[in-house]
Amino acid sequence: MVFIVILLAAFLFQLVLPWWISLVISFAICGLIAKTAKIAFWSPFFAICILWIAMALFKSLPNYNILAGRVAEMLSLKAWWMVLLLTGILGGLVAAISGVCGYHFRKAVLLKKTNN
Repeated sequence: MVFIVILLAAFLFQLVLPWWISLVISFAICGLIAKTAKIAFWSPFFAICILWIAMALFKSLPNYNILAGRVAEMLSLKAWWMVLLLTGILGGLVAAISGVCGYHFRKAVLLKKTNN
């Protein structure tokens, strides 16, 4: 559930907003509906990783991966697809950390309310 909501929300918002909106979405959704810290980490990771790789492929394939190939050379990578994989993993990792922060933020706020 968390995976699908993050994937759809990030796709829609990233059409019109900057790339970092996926972090805000991960934080908010995991803060609202994630049941465990494990779900709050892996769901945003895979959702954003898949989304960014798919969007990069969508942009890269029509131009025969020319830009991705040049960036791969610049980064001393062997192939253009490594750039796409690196992009997905980095985006997924940042979104996963944001999701865990959202989950723990909710836990801290709930704990504070129950103690008072």
